[in-house]
This record gives sequence, structure tokens and C-alpha cells, in this order.
Amino acid sequence: MLKVTNLSVSYGAIVALRALSVEVPAGAIVTLIGGNGAGKTTLLRTVSGLLRPTAGQIAFLGEEITAVPAHRIVGRGLGHVPEGRMVFANLTVDENLSMGAYLRTDKAANERNREYVFGMFPRLKERLRQNAGTLSGGEQQMLAIGRALMGEPKFLMLDEPSLGIAPRLISIIFEKIVEINRERGIAILLVEQNANLALEVSSYAYVLECGQTVMAGPSADLRADPQLKSAYLGG
Repeated sequence: MLKVTNLSVSYGAIVALRALSVEVPAGAIVTLIGGNGAGKTTLLRTVSGLLRPTAGQIAFLGEEITAVPAHRIVGRGLGHVPEGRMVFANLTVDENLSMGAYLRTDKAANERNREYVFGMFPRLKERLRQNAGTLSGGEQQMLAIGRALMGEPKFLMLDEPSLGIAPRLISIIFEKIVEINRERGIAILLVEQNANLALEVSSYAYVLECGQTVMAGPSADLRADPQLKSAYLGG
């Protein structure tokens, strides 16, 4: 579904990604693990069309999207839930969800998607007329995911969904991520600071350091790897 080949990205003189290659098969959950500055967020922003690479290719559903504008990438079915959630704080929950469907003209489908989101996150329906900026961190994360789902994505990128969320809500968010993957068949590329949790819900993982892959393999294998345990899993 997604194939990133030899991707390099720079911020001026600073090289953020160095010939990085990543693949996400249809229907899979793949996770990226690494410390701050490893290049995880840069990769997601580049795939979304928000950053331009200096080298390499990005293919989505078999078509190259390396130079495609961000709004057209969304229209092709690639959703992005950014780090920090980035909800529209001064808009209501209802208006935020409508923004997620701004490219969709099928009103019946939009209504079905809205009901799906409410079934997934009932709290959002309870707070429909409330400004998004007044929601808790966990509720904002639900809204950010719900907003992305309104665009009917085939593929979803999630950047640090547990960041700044109360522990009791983290398990709920991740249950829903797995549910979205299984019920709708949406492939997911997950960036997550909680490496244990990320490896638990994913089937395959890449470990990034300084913009390069230093380890990759089935998530179950990486969870058992002594080197990875020592560096990222608190073992």
C-alpha cells in the first residue's frame, strides 16, 4: 500500500532522513520506533506532502506521490493524525469532523462515517457543540482520529497517539486503533513513544536512529530482542 524508497529529507544543512526505505502492506499495522530526532515525524510529514524530499520516491497504491500536493494525497485516501492532535481549537467538535470530510461530496456517506465515528468514540457525540480546545487531551485525540476517518482513508498515519493522554484513556485509544484496522481494513503506520504498546498492536516494526533504519522485522521478534529491550523497552 505504501512504499518509501531511499528517501532523504533535509532541514537546511541538517539531514533528517538518510536513504530511508519503509513498506506498509495492505491491511497491516506497521510501527516506527526511535528516540527524539530519529526522523519518525519527518517521514510522516513527507509522505503526507507537507515536506519535500531531497531524494527518493514515495508510492501509494502503486502510484508515485513524491511531488503530489498534500490535499491531493488526502483525496487519494491517505489520512494523517499529526503529533499534538492539531484540532481546530476554536471550532466545535461537529465543525472539526466536517473539516475532515471537506473533499467528500457524498452526503449520505459523510453521515454514515459520522455515525461510525460516534459509535467508535461516543464522547464526541456528547460534546458535539463544544469547542475542541476545551476537550481533554484524550478527547482531542479521539477527535483527531475521528476527523481523519471522515475522509474515508484507505491508509492512516498516527503520530504519537498516546502523547499527553491520561493513562486510563491510552488503552481505549489503542483498542480503537486496532478496531479501525480490523473492521475497516485500514492499513496503519504508527509512530508511538510507548514502544511496548506499539509492538504489541503492530505486525512489523522499523527502528530508526538519525534518520536511518537500524533494525527491522516482525514486531514479536523485536519485542524479544535483547538489544531492543535494553534500548527502548525498559528491559
